[in-house]
Amino acid sequence: MSDAPPFSPTIMLLTLSRVWEARLADGLRPLGLTTRQYGLLGHIRGTPGISFSELARRSRITVQSAHTAVARFVAAGLVDDGTAHAGAASTLSVTAEGAAVLDRAAALVVDLDVEFAAQNPELADALRAQMMRALSSSE
Repeated sequence: MSDAPPFSPTIMLLTLSRVWEARLADGLRPLGLTTRQYGLLGHIRGTPGISFSELARRSRITVQSAHTAVARFVAAGLVDDGTAHAGAASTLSVTAEGAAVLDRAAALVVDLDVEFAAQNPELADALRAQMMRALSSSE
């Protein structure tokens, strides 16, 4: 019988991340969103007028992928592109319908956060502390 592999915090964090990402994806599906689309839509709401280049950079996707995603959002009535023509700077903004979808998604995230913290209180505290350290070091 082989020995168990040594504990790896990296592998454990990736495993937990995958489990909770799948839970989020399952909850977003009825809203018509993927995890990536939720992030993109959130960036658009958080930064009205964001450029496609900046949207792509923040989301770690290509500019072409950002254009494709935004076109889908516009077709679904979630985003308005006030200057959707070649050569013009975009003025992307979330529509009222898009804001409602984001609000429902945010409620889902709150529910998942409560469940995660109840199941893993020490880890939730450690993650909160890590976030605070990261925020204070970036100032």
